[in-house]
Amino acid sequence: MAKRPIQGLTKTRLCPPLSHEKATGLYECFLKDTIDIVGSIPGVTPFIAWAPPSDEVYFRQIAPGFQLLKQEGQGLGERLNYVLTHCSKVGFDQVIAINSDSPTLPGEYLSKAFAFLDDDTIDIVLGPTEDGGYYAIGWKRPNPRLISEVTMSTSHVLEDTLSIAQQECLGVSLLPPWYDVDEAGDLFSVRAEILANPSVGKW
Repeated sequence: MAKRPIQGLTKTRLCPPLSHEKATGLYECFLKDTIDIVGSIPGVTPFIAWAPPSDEVYFRQIAPGFQLLKQEGQGLGERLNYVLTHCSKVGFDQVIAINSDSPTLPGEYLSKAFAFLDDDTIDIVLGPTEDGGYYAIGWKRPNPRLISEVTMSTSHVLEDTLSIAQQECLGVSLLPPWYDVDEAGDLFSVRAEILANPSVGKW
């Protein structure tokens, strides 16, 4: 799930301490790192689901080899549901969507997500974030309630999603928790990780 970096519209919650120019440049690095992570997972068909205001030309340039899908819908929940449901309907047996705000996410977490979905007892997989949301959601068949009935960008997104999954009697597996970079305080997490392990976040 991605947007084209546009100054003044991208990562504005990081301003301050960052300028709008630096926040935009940082998000572009996050996006490229995420493309590298997804591209490293064997045996999958990688997509970028892009959202206006932008066009697919930009994404074709930074993600050669990825299929492109335009997000449809008014809010994040509608767009996420559209992307997951569309991919399921066109024939993919397992579909996982991830954000582009977790540039150091270990690729093995995504491989583990697909392995979880290989289990006949598991219907959905979620990757929790430290702020109460999730960095990834995956399923084997469309379950729109998991998204359409959840208010996104709150501290209880994961909790609400799990509650609906329980109501629907769905088998759930949780990936290891990770963080995403939304606010200024999150910059300390990504900075510390890159300093400790220079091999991550290469962009």
